[in-house]
Amino acid sequence: MTFCLNSTIIEPEEKNINNIVILLHGYGGDGKDIAMLSYNWKRFLKNTLFLCPDGHEVCKINPAGYQWFDLTSEDPNYILEQVKIAETKLNKYIEEIKTKYNLNNSKICLSGFSQGCMMSINIGMTAEQKFNCIVGFSGKIIDKDDLLSRLKIDNNLLMIHGDADEIVNPNSLLDAKDFFMRNKVNIETLMIKNCGHNIPIEASSAALNFIKKHFNI
Repeated sequence: MTFCLNSTIIEPEEKNINNIVILLHGYGGDGKDIAMLSYNWKRFLKNTLFLCPDGHEVCKINPAGYQWFDLTSEDPNYILEQVKIAETKLNKYIEEIKTKYNLNNSKICLSGFSQGCMMSINIGMTAEQKFNCIVGFSGKIIDKDDLLSRLKIDNNLLMIHGDADEIVNPNSLLDAKDFFMRNKVNIETLMIKNCGHNIPIEASSAALNFIKKHFNI
């Protein structure tokens, strides 16, 4: 079966696939970039398949990479319109994955970096069926009013941010925590000292432990 998004796929050494981690890259990146996380996590997450799709659009600022939504305009209505297009594409992709591997949302972790984190939150929190968990690095809520109007699910959510992030304001983590707590979403957060817009070992380790806990591994 061919997926609607080109993907880097890291298969487990074990024969059976019990869980799936979908990793969404950041703006201008690709599936191969974010797949580096899976190589660190793979030996601790037995029977787990990692899927790292490329964004559905070539990045306008970095044509060597991809994007989930265009950032060349600061118009919030335009951005939200582009986000909805990406959501449709990703939801189709997830349905393809569930069909191929005969697993439901409860066996899937959504994770992403930066723009990929933002998309993971939107997809996970507006789904009809709860995902196993959501892990976001260096991201934020794209549009709180829009998300609130479509919020359906109390997923298990971990958000991690660096306090020296020069791309996505670290206060975004605090804003997201406040939003989700007010709306009774189970959120955990981690602010990492002296960390910029990247995923250090501390963040990777915290995310791995969170995923292991919810996969019951």
